[in-house]
Amino acid sequence: MSPPHSQGTAIHDLASRLRHLPASCGPVRLVGVDGHAGSGKTTFTGELSRALDDAPVLHLDDIASHDELFAWTGRLLTQVIEPLCRGERAEYTPYDWHARRFGPPRALPPATVVLIEGVGAGRRALRPHLACLLWMELPSEESWTRGLRRDGEEQRDFWGEWVTVERLHFAEDPSRPFADALVRQCVKGYEVLPGPGNTAGPDQEITLGDGPSAVC
Repeated sequence: MSPPHSQGTAIHDLASRLRHLPASCGPVRLVGVDGHAGSGKTTFTGELSRALDDAPVLHLDDIASHDELFAWTGRLLTQVIEPLCRGERAEYTPYDWHARRFGPPRALPPATVVLIEGVGAGRRALRPHLACLLWMELPSEESWTRGLRRDGEEQRDFWGEWVTVERLHFAEDPSRPFADALVRQCVKGYEVLPGPGNTAGPDQEITLGDGPSAVC
């Protein structure tokens, strides 16, 4: 077992490994960060993006909408995946959850690594385009409790609807069984363990401390 890393060292180690993965979507290494709502995907992805020299991040909250909590696959493929596969700049129309309408187009360049985070980032329609799938390893009930606490009582009705829809989504289209790595938030930093979709070999370092070693 390797000694624990600091959070910064660990995140940079993961970033280095991601940079060296084969391209998966045209010239792009598309990395999915999935997990239950409230599991810490956005915070973790932000840390990883900074370690990747501010790699572009696509938040699936910008792709979903009130009317299409999960029925957004076609729009994502057309606006984002297909242009990136051609090595072109993608343009998507982010959804405004307060105004309940889609806003002006936003650019997403075909960078070396592009991060896509949100519930459903590892769904079956996207997995063929991913270089690596990370799953935030936090139980659903704990994640949802954290999410409701974060959003406040005014969002309780929405969270009640969301939990039902999320359960149905993962029952029909699970992501975790295909994850290359499981990400756990620790007191300091993260640890990354082999996921169900990846078997660690003798040349792959696995750190069981507070800092991660990528296993993708």
